[in-house]
Formats: sequence, C-alpha cells, structure tokens
Amino acid sequence: ADIMTVDGEVKAIGRHGISGEKASVLARAAFEVTVNHLLDAGWRVDASNGTVAFGSALYNWAISVPFIEKSGVGFKEVYDFCHKEDMKSLAENCPLHEVMNDMIIRFLPSPIDAQKDRVNVIWHGDKTSKTGKDMMEANPDGELAFMVTDISMDPHAGEVSTGRLFSGSIKRGMEIYVSGTTNTNRVQQVGVFMGPERLEVETIPAGNIAAVTGIRDAYVGATVSTIMDMIPFESIKHASEPVVTVAVEAKHMKDLPKLVEVLRQVAKEDNTLKITINEETGEHLLSGMGELHLEIIGHRIERDKGVEITTSAPLVVYRETVQKHAGPTEGKSPNRHNRFYIDVEPLDNEIVDLIKSGEVSMRMPELERRNKFMENGMAKDEAKGITQIYESNIIINMTKGIQYLNETMELIIDGFEEVMKAGPLTREPCQGIKVRLVDAKLHEDAIHRGPAQVIPAVRSAIHAAMLMADDTLLEPYQKVFIQVPQNNMGGATSEIQGRRGVISDMSQEGDMTIIESKAPVAELFGFAGDIRSATEGRAMWSTEFAGFETLPNSLLKEIVTQIRQRKGLKLEIPKPSDFISQ
Repeated sequence: ADIMTVDGEVKAIGRHGISGEKASVLARAAFEVTVNHLLDAGWRVDASNGTVAFGSALYNWAISVPFIEKSGVGFKEVYDFCHKEDMKSLAENCPLHEVMNDMIIRFLPSPIDAQKDRVNVIWHGDKTSKTGKDMMEANPDGELAFMVTDISMDPHAGEVSTGRLFSGSIKRGMEIYVSGTTNTNRVQQVGVFMGPERLEVETIPAGNIAAVTGIRDAYVGATVSTIMDMIPFESIKHASEPVVTVAVEAKHMKDLPKLVEVLRQVAKEDNTLKITINEETGEHLLSGMGELHLEIIGHRIERDKGVEITTSAPLVVYRETVQKHAGPTEGKSPNRHNRFYIDVEPLDNEIVDLIKSGEVSMRMPELERRNKFMENGMAKDEAKGITQIYESNIIINMTKGIQYLNETMELIIDGFEEVMKAGPLTREPCQGIKVRLVDAKLHEDAIHRGPAQVIPAVRSAIHAAMLMADDTLLEPYQKVFIQVPQNNMGGATSEIQGRRGVISDMSQEGDMTIIESKAPVAELFGFAGDIRSATEGRAMWSTEFAGFETLPNSLLKEIVTQIRQRKGLKLEIPKPSDFISQ
C-alpha cells in the first residue's frame, strides 16, 4: 500500500489496482482527514471566538460575541432597533468600525508575517538577495520597493498612486524609478488613508499602504523603487480583456486637448481600458470589457471630467490566429542581402493559459521560465530558444551558429511584435501563435542589416506563413447568467438562442429559473433592452468574460470583409504570395 502522512498523521491510502467503491471510500477518507487537518491548523471560523461578525455595511453597524460580552448589546437589542427602523441608534450602539478593528487586530497577520507569503507569489527575483530579504522582512531601512495597485485623481494634488510598500521607506522629495522607464520621478507628497480621507505624513515605512503623488510615470501594477533596474513585481492580470471598442471625439473642438489628457487619466485609473489612436483617421479609440463598461466610462468623462463627447457605435475586437503548421517561408530584405526563414503553428492551449495567467513572462529568470514551459509540454530545445513573449504569442530562435544574429535579434523581435499587433488578415491583434526562426542569412556589414532591412523581411515572412497556416479569426464570448420567473423563461431562452448563444445549464430556485449560457460579444449589443422587452422587465442578468473561440467558417469571409472595409484596406483577402519576394 502507498501511505501519505503529514506531521505523522495518515493523510491518504492507496493501492495499485484498487477501484470502484473501495477506492472512493479511501479517497473520501483521505479528503476528510486533509480538510480536518487544515481546520485544526487555524482555518476554522467560529462566532464564539470573534472570528465571525454580524452586521450591515449599508447601515454601519455590526456585532460579534466579544462585543456583546463587552457592551451588553446583543441580538435582542438589534432586533428592537430594526423593528423600529431606527438604524441611526443601532449604528451608535453597535459601531461597525469597533467590531471590524477588533477582528483585524486580533486575527489578521501583521505585514511582517504576511510579507513572506506575498513576496513568494508576486516577485520572481532572488529571494536570498539583499532586495529579496529586505522585502521578506519588511525592512524599513532597505531599498524602496513599492507596488502601485490603484491610481485616482485628486482635484488639488493630481494623480495619487496607492499601493503596498514592501521594503524601504518613502518620503517627500526622494527620487525613484518606475519599472519600464529610465526617468526619475520625484515624490511630492506621501500620505495614508484614514477612511476616505488622505492624511499627509513625512515618511511611511515598509508594511504600510501608502498614497503618493508626483509619480507621473506610474500605472496600475507598476513597480516603484530606488533601484533603476529592480526586477519588477508580477503584473496584475485581469480575467477579462478589452473586447469592445468605440471611437471617441470631443463635441467641441476647443475641448480636444483636454479630451486627450482625460483619456490618459481614465486609462490610468482603470487598467482594463485601452486607449489607442487610429493612425488613418486620427480618432481616439477606447476599448473596454463590454458595451456597458464603455457607457459608464463615457458618462464619467462627461460628468466628472467636464468634457462633452460623441462616441461611435461599438465594435468587437477580434483576434487572429493560425490553425495548422506552415513554413518555413523566406523573407528577403529590400536590399536582398538578408534572408529569414520562419515557420508558424498554433501555440498549445496550456501554454497560452500559462502566459495569460502571468505564471510565465520574460521578467522571470531564464531557467525558471524554461522549466515552467517544459513542465507544460514544450520541447526542451524550443523552451531554451524562446526569445520573446508578446501578449499570448512567442517567437523562438531555433538557429545555431548564425553570425551576426545576436546583433540583429532586437530588430527581428520588433518585426515579430509588429505582426502580433496587427495580423495579415484584418490587422487585428494576434493570439496563440508560435513563431520559429529556423534559419537566417545576414550581410556582414551592419549598415546593410538595419531596421529598414530586417523588420520588413521578418514581417513579410511571418505574414506569408500565417496565411499558409489557415489564418482565421477568434471572436470574444461572454457567459450570460439570467435569473427570471418561470413564466418568462421562454422569452429569455429565445433571446440567447437567437444570438448564436448556447444554454449550458438551467436550474430552479423557488419560482425563479437560473439560466447559464454563453454567447458571442458581437451578438450581445442591444441585449439589455431586448431581454427587458422579452421578459416584461422581470429578468436580472449579468455577464462574465468567457475567452475567445474560433469564428464559424460560414461567417469568416463576411466579417473579414467588413473589418477590411472599415479599416480602409483592400477588400481582396491577401494571399501568401503577396508577401513572398520573387
């Protein structure tokens, strides 16, 4: 038998060949023992010891067993206040902040205790280095390490960057660096939040949440340090992506400069937004998680920022990908002195998920990154040759011993990234593509292999390979959850099914039907009004990003043509031969 123990206790028992009911009983027993072990280790909450409180954030009251014992105010008194609808007296007798502060002080770990767990998860540098030790110990005398988790606008102080201080102390006037930039930023004010108010102080030591002004290069997820080249914290990942775009214009031309600044501000405040400029039209494009998200941002721009705007109809952001292996294709530089041989193929879904989750990135130590890819099924020679990860695409150098290649690699990466930003089919961003450089021939004179020669050659080779690999589109989907009375269920299901949606589950809760479904984002425009009409306004619904799926072949040509027409591209779909030099 195989026996697993933890701290001397039996946790799991197994025997090769055991199956059926006996295996199920053993598995259940092992599960129960493990859960009980976790509960015994301090994971259990219990009202009697104060780890549970009862109350209302809306009406600002709370009670717990320790509070009842200390104050004499219990559930009977709470019931009486509620019965009289005297919420003001209830809040005065059972103040929420007293109960919450008591729980926080008694049960939550201090920053010094919690810091080790945080740093292990979100920082991939050497934990035994001075910087690593300073952060693990929350050393106030170490080099500054500050992670920005929120940016807000103060009408008087400007941008306020809020985040956790992992090591060092931050004070007014100090010069710091923001990850990804080489400029220094000078701290203007430092403060801590007391509820909604920001209290200015002279200095804040490690372990605290700090509110800082003057960090003009900051963004949500940025690493701020006194070390210029500090290994940054892992970037903040969101479950959703910007999949709907609107063009935004100032209603009055005099507001155009202000609009540009306002868009920059809202993008900093909400990093699920993406702001770009349409190079052909000069329009400002605002991309968000959905139609409602962009409507809310539009109202905020007008109400809070004071800029009247007009917006276009919403458009879906598609992704380009490939469906099979193709290549190698040859890309020649305009002067014909340099040649690159490139093939492409789909990236395994496991690898795409790994990249999107942030578990692997180019910021990680190379060996750690390589091992992570190999653990998820990538061949050793490919994992070793990864040169760049861009969004959920990678380029791999499979060549050996090519002279001058190292000097040219940065330009090759530039060409790769240009294609991944705008694929050959519709100029939409690419997703899940593995690009491999399998050979190259380079001119010995550096003047003949500059950006104007290398980037177009690499770009053409990747374009041709993608078109040969059945380049297609991925469209974004959303999960749609609907709660509707049974009598109105038919209207709700018809709305979903009429939008290329699929119903995955239906269940009953009393008189209400809970519908779980999935539908393309492109088909959900106007859904709010239509579901209201179809259910007599009795449906409650919400959505959740559900990733991208391949666009049906029956719609591909129509959608590609629409996108190319909208972007001012030739309506004729490109062929591989359009990118291969003869």
